[in-house]
Amino acid sequence: MPRVNALPDVPRWARIAAIGAALSNVPSALWRVSIAVGIPVGLAQSEYDAMGAPGWGSFALITLSVISEFFAFLALGLVQSWGETWPRWIPCLRGRRVPVMLGTGVAGLGALATTVFGALFVYTSLNADMKGTTWGIWLLNITYSPLLLWGPLLGAVTVHYYRRRMAAPMPA
Repeated sequence: MPRVNALPDVPRWARIAAIGAALSNVPSALWRVSIAVGIPVGLAQSEYDAMGAPGWGSFALITLSVISEFFAFLALGLVQSWGETWPRWIPCLRGRRVPVMLGTGVAGLGALATTVFGALFVYTSLNADMKGTTWGIWLLNITYSPLLLWGPLLGAVTVHYYRRRMAAPMPA
């Protein structure tokens, strides 16, 4: 498990949940990047053609992977110091406290969005008419299924972040 330099008042379960939320997106991102660079993942040629990959559609697949990994990574901020105090590399904000409601609101909306996305993924995958090999469809489902954990894990860490920050005394 990756080392997370969490704050001392963050319990182990919250660190593990934040890491889980941050890593839940990795398998699906790797699946998309595989398609983008031309590695066959068991789909029919018509599916690759519909995605435009490899080719111009690869840009969209890689961009989606990078953006989703960025947002998944932000879950770690809920258990680390940079989620409470703006990092020094952010101009105008560096060193200031992150408002509790800003961190909670953004993370809460993210938890809601990723939970809804997970539910829609399950519905779509059960009702999709994707063409591919049996192993390819299984691979798709296996790589996307960790996304079902992203929203609930992020939600649990968000509630903990809010409670911890609201209970902490304000610095003088």
